[in-house]
Amino acid sequence: MMRLQTTRTKSIVTTAMAAMLLLAGCHKKQSAPPPYSAPPAAAPAAAPTATLTAEPATIDLGQSVVLTWHTTNATSVSIDGVGPVNPNGTTNVTPSNSTNFHLVATGDGGTADANFRVTVRVPAAPVAGTSSNLPDDAAFHAAVPDIFFDYDSYDLNPAGHTAAQQASTYLTQHPDIKLLIGGYCDERGSAEYNLALGENRANAAKTALVNAGVSASRIRVISYGKEKQFCTEQNESCWQQNRRAQFNIDR
Repeated sequence: MMRLQTTRTKSIVTTAMAAMLLLAGCHKKQSAPPPYSAPPAAAPAAAPTATLTAEPATIDLGQSVVLTWHTTNATSVSIDGVGPVNPNGTTNVTPSNSTNFHLVATGDGGTADANFRVTVRVPAAPVAGTSSNLPDDAAFHAAVPDIFFDYDSYDLNPAGHTAAQQASTYLTQHPDIKLLIGGYCDERGSAEYNLALGENRANAAKTALVNAGVSASRIRVISYGKEKQFCTEQNESCWQQNRRAQFNIDR
């Protein structure tokens, strides 16, 4: 009788231990890890944009035009026949025949290009004039004011547009006058940078006159950069005097 009870007791214990092991195994079971998710792809680089214009679009042989260009998202910019250029700017060119100017802007997002055609025609006969018909410099400067620019800019502000309109009116009334526009900068920045900025300012003034009806053949531009200062004091009022496009009779 004792042996039978012992056997039953062992059977009960064995069954209980098996149940406990099964229960413990259930608690140790872990959930599967979440599926792998790749990180989001980096946004693609913005594609470059480019525009190119020339003023005037039609010229006589021997005359020059102002190329003006604007680009975005570009790390290198070049113009056929001109070479590498800044992302934005202007330059004078004198094509010997009708030319299609081609700009290529390259950046991390690809390449963009722009074209503008300049037509070169047989020049008209120049208008005869004598120095006796020309005003003296003082009278000329009184009638044709200089154009002043904001810091590090070659865009005409409202006062600059007013000065350009006054100059164009006077030059239209005096067709014998040929014009030299000098571009000037204040002393800040490198000599090379200011030479380019001075050229852009002179070209901006020239473009304003041409748009107002003055023949491009009467206008020549030159950049003095920061080499010729009208004022040498270290203050904004003085620097403003040096940021200009000055009109002079091209004798």
